Amino acid sequence: MKIVYIGCVTSSDRFLKSIYQLDNVDIVGIVTKSVSHFNADHVSLEHFAVEKGIDWLDYRDNDELYEWINKKEPDLIYCFGWSQLIPSSIFAIPTLGAVGYHPALLPQNRGRHPIIWAIALGLKETGSSFFFLEEEADAGAILNQRKVEINKVEDANSLYDKLLDIGEIQVIEMTKQFLSGTITPVKQDIEKVNYWRKRSKKDGQIEWRMSSESIARLVKALTKPYVGAHFNYRNTDCKVWRAIVVDSKGLENIEPGKVIAVDQNSFTVKTGDGLLQVLDWEKEYNPKIGEYL
Repeated sequence: MKIVYIGCVTSSDRFLKSIYQLDNVDIVGIVTKSVSHFNADHVSLEHFAVEKGIDWLDYRDNDELYEWINKKEPDLIYCFGWSQLIPSSIFAIPTLGAVGYHPALLPQNRGRHPIIWAIALGLKETGSSFFFLEEEADAGAILNQRKVEINKVEDANSLYDKLLDIGEIQVIEMTKQFLSGTITPVKQDIEKVNYWRKRSKKDGQIEWRMSSESIARLVKALTKPYVGAHFNYRNTDCKVWRAIVVDSKGLENIEPGKVIAVDQNSFTVKTGDGLLQVLDWEKEYNPKIGEYL
């Protein structure tokens, strides 16, 4: 089975290396981006392609992409971790179709930033979904899906790792089903569809009148490899990578945003309903006791 593989992030790299080991799979081409300023977890697949002697394309535009893939005559396209929509003219090339990946429990939560939104909204579970590509984003029939629990201490980094571990198992299982002709697409239920929008810088701003738990979730959602939640300190954005909710008994009369404790490794701020201890942040910004953030 001849596969053209498209991707440029960490999941792309992990899933590619998993299917490369399978018998009767011939990766005839790899499409990637040598440089990307869009993806926080960018990984160029160029090095893997060169190491394994696989022809590869540094993506520039869809016209070039169409011509390049068409010459490969693939049976299947795998497109995992790609920020551009693939035109129907391209995913119509392979005889078996083109497959995408979305780390959410489709048909729910289509759209942008699924890992970030899942944690920021306090969801208890998400999903790992492989599906046929269609013109509408994340809308094709589901080929393989697993539910993934989100525990109370989960952050973006740990959830991403969990999704990658499960996704590796799934992509192997799915590829074997394509090889054996036993793949069974399941049409998505349009009655359950919702779309998550693109997040803006404002969505990552800590407002100290928020609840402690809401701020803690926001920090966990945007921690590395993402851009980080931030608050304004002396007219400068200060990024926060880790924060926890702490006991606030006896401080109910303190206004939100006031720094009530500082030590070498943390500072504690009054929130809308309690206290938040910041444990990891951009250390060049050091709030003082009594300041208001």
